[in-house]
Amino acid sequence: MSSTKIHALINIGTLHTFAGGPRRGEQLLDTSPIVNGAIAWDSDGRILEVGTEVEVRDKVSGGNVTWHNAGGLIVTPGLIDSHTHAVNAGSRANEFVMRCMGTEYMDILRAGGGILNSADRTREASQGQIVQVGRENLRRSLSFGVTTLEAKSGYGLDTETELKMLRAIRTLDETQSIRLKATFCGAHAIPREFKDNPDNYVDLVINEMIPKVADEKLADYCDVFIEDGVFTVDQGKRILEAGLKHGLKPKVHCDEIVPLGGTEMCVELGALSVDHLIVITDKGIDALANSETVGCLLPGTSYYLKKPYAPCRRMIDAGCLLALATDNNPGSSRTENLQWILNVACLYYGLKPEEAFSMVTINAAKALGMEGEIGSIEPGKSADLVIWDAPDLSEIPYHHGLSHVSEVVISGS
Repeated sequence: MSSTKIHALINIGTLHTFAGGPRRGEQLLDTSPIVNGAIAWDSDGRILEVGTEVEVRDKVSGGNVTWHNAGGLIVTPGLIDSHTHAVNAGSRANEFVMRCMGTEYMDILRAGGGILNSADRTREASQGQIVQVGRENLRRSLSFGVTTLEAKSGYGLDTETELKMLRAIRTLDETQSIRLKATFCGAHAIPREFKDNPDNYVDLVINEMIPKVADEKLADYCDVFIEDGVFTVDQGKRILEAGLKHGLKPKVHCDEIVPLGGTEMCVELGALSVDHLIVITDKGIDALANSETVGCLLPGTSYYLKKPYAPCRRMIDAGCLLALATDNNPGSSRTENLQWILNVACLYYGLKPEEAFSMVTINAAKALGMEGEIGSIEPGKSADLVIWDAPDLSEIPYHHGLSHVSEVVISGS
């Protein structure tokens, strides 16, 4: 081993590496564990060695190694929250009260609430105010073990505010610990000023917003909310194809309330992920199962809106690639707690903890197109780790409502 400065984490009770790539079907149960494990990484935060402590000590030694002790605790890859709206402005607690009284989400949206309410608040806010809200959200996400997080725009619905949101995400990526991946989601709702001319808004997204986002290199992905009363499949396809021409990979909201065929269209486009999928059809499941597109499930949204849950077990049995995320947003899933999402997924999707963890590590990395970089503990990947104050993985979703994190490592720090 060279004289480069090396860090090594030893005395790991069980190291759950999730090595070997994204998982389908029964593979979801395989955490690729190493008992009495150890990890070594270099000064750039790249993993060098993974194995038992005896094996790693045999390969790294000398005065250039800094040894860190995990105290016999379990270790996993850093968690990945692959669908959030964590950067925004304003609270919608009043709408929470309305939902408690039985008002439906789409009725709130049609009345000018929901996404449109957040758009009003975000248009009024300065970029600095948006950054501050995002910083607090990300601080909480980090406390729950999240090391990489996808953050969407979509509460601007005009060119200036969409760019303002994405610039805020870039600032946050540069000034806090969690690795951020940005999604342009200008097609999140139809703004009031285009209520009677939605196609004109689609043209604005395609001809003005996307080129400006691409020119400033502000986003990695392009998202559309394909839903009854929002954007049609044809409108969504036009926007996603425009995004692809500018290097923005598709990640899509679809099949949440009314099945319109969004999953099938997005699979044909080679989308990285299709998200929500509460009402996905058999045809959609078949298309997803025979693709590399990830179905990103958001059980917190079903819980929060008191809606049915996506047919997760049926999708697993069909062979779909699946991930889990918080959908952290001001209106329909206000949480940064990805550990709590594991609890809801285990209880209401019928998942075993190992399956749920596969969906917030290596499969969530796949939903971002980053499975070669993060999501598992393997040589060459970023040293993103969580040391858990828990005897085993089951304890984390079982004892819910608190954080079991002892320490978090991101890129070796």
